[in-house]
Amino acid sequence: MSPTAYDVDAVRADFPILSQSWNGRPLVFLDTGASAQKPRAVIDAMTRMMENDYANVHRGSYWLSERSTAVYEGARDTVARFLNAASSDEIVFTLNGTDAINLVANTWGRTNVGPDRAILISEMEHHANIVPWQMLRDATGARLLVCPILDDGSLDMEAYARLLQDNPVALVAITQTSNVLGTVTPAAEIVRLAHEAGARVLLDGCQGIVHGPVDLQALDVDFYVFSAHKLYGPTGLGVLFGKSELLEAMPPWRGGGDMIETVTFEHTTWARPPARFEAGTPAIVEAAGLTAAIEYINALGPDAIRAHESALLAYATEALGEIEGLVLYGRAPEKSAVLSFTIDGIHAHDLGMLLGESGVCVRVGHHCAMPLLKRLGVTATTRASLGCYTNTADIDALVVALKKARSLLL
Repeated sequence: MSPTAYDVDAVRADFPILSQSWNGRPLVFLDTGASAQKPRAVIDAMTRMMENDYANVHRGSYWLSERSTAVYEGARDTVARFLNAASSDEIVFTLNGTDAINLVANTWGRTNVGPDRAILISEMEHHANIVPWQMLRDATGARLLVCPILDDGSLDMEAYARLLQDNPVALVAITQTSNVLGTVTPAAEIVRLAHEAGARVLLDGCQGIVHGPVDLQALDVDFYVFSAHKLYGPTGLGVLFGKSELLEAMPPWRGGGDMIETVTFEHTTWARPPARFEAGTPAIVEAAGLTAAIEYINALGPDAIRAHESALLAYATEALGEIEGLVLYGRAPEKSAVLSFTIDGIHAHDLGMLLGESGVCVRVGHHCAMPLLKRLGVTATTRASLGCYTNTADIDALVVALKKARSLLL
């Protein structure tokens, strides 16, 4: 099976970094799940912002500051449209996806979670969607519940429903797509069951947003987070979506400039969301880059990207199946373009080093999901994560490099 209805060569030409070689071999970048490469449109937008439009936002009455503010707030509007949020006021800019989760834990969590309530996560969560809830548990006395997964990597929805029925759950915080298994969780059903049980829902969309369209109003989710750098945008910028009524009721997390209404030495009043949660000078240039990234994805078409990646996933799964001793983790019916595997008798770090010498860039280790790897019975895997620019030649190069590494190490 080979994807044909997608001009991947034209897409690859948009990413300058892919023209590189290493040790005389073309660069094969298969670590998009950690951080995606940037198209020329994003690079140019950020350069243009610094060269022509840069000034601090929300502060100056002069034309350059007004222009910069328009670019920054325009990014918020772009994100709101991309996610189909009800209002751009529901979009809060953060440092990254991790920061967005911590914001919810330290604001909504500390005012709505206590010893008589529980937080429900899953066995396949990234550390960013585990540790903040452990910290909240330790601070408030709340319980932390963990929904198991099935052997194919799917979320155990029967167990999920029972946990909601048997416990006073205040918040469900679950990944939209596993960064290790590629499992796409049934987000709409997760939200529906949680709401029926009186719980709010946070979806970690860091891996999900990049693999297909998201409609937050259709999902009816309460909070949604993602990082710009996984969406072909810059580092240093994340997004928190929160329903307006929730954001309005949440206290600020960080204090400083631009998140206030009035300040005296005796008392401070807060600005309305989203400004309430954006203390200090924000990531202005990065916001311009995120706008360009979303416009680029929209031009390609999120559905077209998903179809391309799905075809590549099938191609790669079949190709990796030909390698003796290779064990692939995560075979859920709904799965994104992530392949985590081990090869019998070879440590993942040794494998990753040899692949790197062949110009093949993959991720090795626990992928910030140590509890999940414990559930899988391994300490580390090798992970190839695909993107809009990945092609069959990349997969073929991975297979050749894996076979070579196997012959050298066994």
